[in-house]
Amino acid sequence: MATPFAPFKADRFSSTVPHYIEGRLNYPPRLIEQVAAALDLKPGDNVLDLGCGPGFLAVAFARLGYQALGLDPDKAMLEAARKLAAREGLNCAFGEGSSFDLSPSIGRFKLAVMGRSFHWMDRQATLLALDGMIDRDGAVALFDDRHIDCVENSWDGAINGVRERFGTRSDWKLLRDTLKVEPHAIVLLASPFSRVDVVGVLERRSLTIERAIDRALSYSGSSPAILGDRRSAFEEAVREALSPYAKDGRVTEVVEFTARVARRP
Repeated sequence: MATPFAPFKADRFSSTVPHYIEGRLNYPPRLIEQVAAALDLKPGDNVLDLGCGPGFLAVAFARLGYQALGLDPDKAMLEAARKLAAREGLNCAFGEGSSFDLSPSIGRFKLAVMGRSFHWMDRQATLLALDGMIDRDGAVALFDDRHIDCVENSWDGAINGVRERFGTRSDWKLLRDTLKVEPHAIVLLASPFSRVDVVGVLERRSLTIERAIDRALSYSGSSPAILGDRRSAFEEAVREALSPYAKDGRVTEVVEFTARVARRP
C-alpha cells in the first residue's frame, strides 16, 4: 500500500533559514562517529545528505573525511550550507534537487542520510530510488532528536503552546492527523533497507531565550512567512512563556539524538 505524503513545496522553509541555523539542534559528533563506525566507512566514501537544509549532516560527515553531497530544493538553504562548508574549509558539494529527482546519474553512495526531512518525501518511492544508488554494503540513516519526558524540558511544551496559538498546522501534521500514516520505522521495515539498527546519544544542552525563539521560528507552521505581521507578538509570547523556566536568560534541555541505520538484509 502506498504511503501518503505532503505536497511538495520547494520553498517551504525559505523564510526560516537564519532561525534554523541558530535555533535547531545540531547532531552530536559522537553520533556521527557511531554511524560511521557501524558501517565501517572509509575516508573518501561517498555520503548523500538528502534534504540537507543548511548542511548540518553533510558538513558533519565531511569533517570526518568523507565525500559529502547535499541535495535540497531550497536555494536559500543551499546558500547557507555552502557558507557553512566554506567557513570550515570543507570540500562539500551541494546541489539543488529533492527526493523526487533521485537517479543513479547523481552517483553511487556508501550512505544516504536524512535529518528531519524524510517525512516530507514520498518515503516508499525515495527508498526504492535509493536502492539503485546505494552500494550493496551501504545504508540509509534517518537522524532525529526528541526531548525526553522530564522537568527540564517543560519549557518546550510552553513554546509549542504558543506555536499552536499563532501558527498553522504544517502539511505533515495535517496529513498525520487525518490519515493513517505509518512511522518511519515501519516504512523502513517494508523497504529494501529492512535490517534496521538504532544508535543514540543522550545530551544535556543549554540555550538562550533568543536561540529558543529562533527555534520556534524555524518550523514551517510558525515560520516568519506564516506569521507575517504577527511575528513580533509571537516572539513576545514565546519570551513570556519561557520566563518561568529561564535562569539568567537560559534554559536547559535533555535531548535524545538517534540514527536509524537501515541496511539490506
